Amino acid sequence: MASSPGLTVSEEKPHLHGHDAEKTTPSGSDTDIELNNGRNKKYSTLRHINARIEGLAGFEARGLTRVQEDERQPASFMSMLQMLLLWFSANMTINNLAVAILGPITYGLGFADSAWCAVIGVFLGALTTSYMSTWGAVSGNRTMVVTRYFMGYYPSKITTLLNIILMEGYCTIDCIIGGQVLSAVSGGTMTIAVGVIIVAIIQCIIASFGLKLFHVYERFAWLPQLLVLLILVGVSAKNFNSTLASSVTGSTLSANRLSFLSLCFYVPNSWGAASSDYYVYYPSNTPKWKTFGLTLAGLSLSFWFVDLVGIGLGCGVAALPAWSDAYTTSSGALISEGFSPLGGFGKFCSVVIAFGVIANAVPGVYSAAIGCQIMGRWGQLLPRWVWVVVLCCIQLVCGVAGRNQLFIIFTNFLALMGYWLSVMVCIVLEEHLIFRPKLDWTAWADRSALPVGVAALVTFLLGWMGAILGMYQIWYVGPLAALAGDADVGMWVGCAFTLVSIPPLRWLELKKFGR
Repeated sequence: MASSPGLTVSEEKPHLHGHDAEKTTPSGSDTDIELNNGRNKKYSTLRHINARIEGLAGFEARGLTRVQEDERQPASFMSMLQMLLLWFSANMTINNLAVAILGPITYGLGFADSAWCAVIGVFLGALTTSYMSTWGAVSGNRTMVVTRYFMGYYPSKITTLLNIILMEGYCTIDCIIGGQVLSAVSGGTMTIAVGVIIVAIIQCIIASFGLKLFHVYERFAWLPQLLVLLILVGVSAKNFNSTLASSVTGSTLSANRLSFLSLCFYVPNSWGAASSDYYVYYPSNTPKWKTFGLTLAGLSLSFWFVDLVGIGLGCGVAALPAWSDAYTTSSGALISEGFSPLGGFGKFCSVVIAFGVIANAVPGVYSAAIGCQIMGRWGQLLPRWVWVVVLCCIQLVCGVAGRNQLFIIFTNFLALMGYWLSVMVCIVLEEHLIFRPKLDWTAWADRSALPVGVAALVTFLLGWMGAILGMYQIWYVGPLAALAGDADVGMWVGCAFTLVSIPPLRWLELKKFGR
C-alpha cells in the first residue's frame, strides 16, 4: 500500500492547537499580551514538531477522515493477497496460543473435544470479522465511522469506546505474553516488566507510522512465526498427548464444550470492530466477496494452526511434570519450555516467537488511536500518532501491573468484550439488509443524514441484558447460564435478543423521525 495522503478538510477536521489559545482578558494588559504570545509560540512549536513528524517518509498523517476515491491505490494481485497475509501475520502469534491452552487446562477438555471446539468457534468468529471488513473499501471510512450509518452518531460512540478498551486489552495481553517469554528465555535475569516495555516500544514505533509501514511489516511477519511454530511442533509434538480424554463428563462436558467454543469465537470476532480500518485505501469497486473470502481465509488458517498447537501444549501439561511446572510460572514459560530440547537455538526461537506478538498488537493500537479521534472533537485535537504513544504508555503501565494475572485477564476480559461486539454486528447486519441497503458514504460527518439511533441504542442495551442473563464468569453466573448447566451462553442469548428486537424498534423510529 502506498503512503497515506495528508489530512483532508472535513467537518470534523482535527486541530493541534487549542480553540481558546488566542483569548485574552478584556483589560488587554501587558501581562495578558505576554501570556498570550507565549501560548501562541507554544502552539506554533507544537504544530512545527507535528509537521516534521508527519513529513517523514511513509508516515500516515490521516486520522478519521474518509479516504476519497482519487486517493485510493489501484488493486493488484499483491494488494489483494495482502488481505490474507495481514490477518495471517496478525494472528500467527503466541497470545492466541495461550487462549487455546485453556481448553485442556481450564475447561478439562481432551484433545479431540478442544480441537473441534476451536475449529468451529474460530470459523464462526472469523465470519463476523470478515463481514465487517467488507465496508472498508466500499466506504473509505473506518469501522467505527461506518457504524454511525447503522447505529446513529451518538450511540456509535459507545461501541467506539468499547472498542478502544478491547484493543487496549488485547495489546496489553500481547505485551505481557511477550514479556513472559523473554523473561523465561533469559532465565529470569530479565524481568517480565522489562520484556513488557520492550514489546510496547517496538509496536508503538510501527503503529505511529500508520498503514504503509505496518502493511509492509505484516506482509512478512508471518514467515518467522510460522517457522518457529513448526519447529515447536517438531520438537514437542511427542508430548502433545493427543489421546487425552476430557476429564469432565455429562452436562458439565457439554457446558465446557460450549464455553470453550465461545471463547475461541470471541478472539477472531474481536477484530470485527476494526477490520475495515485496514482496507480504506483499496478502490471502492473492490469485490466484497474477495474481501470477505481473503479475510476469512487469513483469520481461519492462522487461528486453526495456532489453536491446535496451543491445545497440544495444554494436553501435554497434564502428562509432563516439566511442562506443568513451567505453566505454573506462566504460559510464556510453558512455550519456552517447549523449545528447551533445542538448547541455545530453542532460546533463539523463543525470542522470535516473543516478538511475534508485535504483529498482533500494531493493528490494535492503530485502530484504538483512530477510535480516540472518533470519540469527539476533543479527541481530534491530537494527531493519530500522539494517541498511539498515549495508548502504548497505558499498555505499558497495565502490562507491568498485570503481568502476573494473565489467566484472570483472559477468562474475564476477553469473554466480557465478546458479548457487545456480537450484538453490534447483529445490528449492522439487520439495519443494512432490511432498512438501509444503499448508503451515502460522503455523509459520514453529517448527523442529519444518519439514523437517530434510539432503536439501535435500545436494541444494544437489550442485547447486553441477554448477554448478562446468559453470562458465565468466575465473578457472576447469569440465570440462563445456570439453567444451561453452567455454560457461557451470553453471546448467543444476546444475539437472539438483538435480532428479534431491532426490526420493530427501527420501524417505529423511522415512522417517528423519518431517518
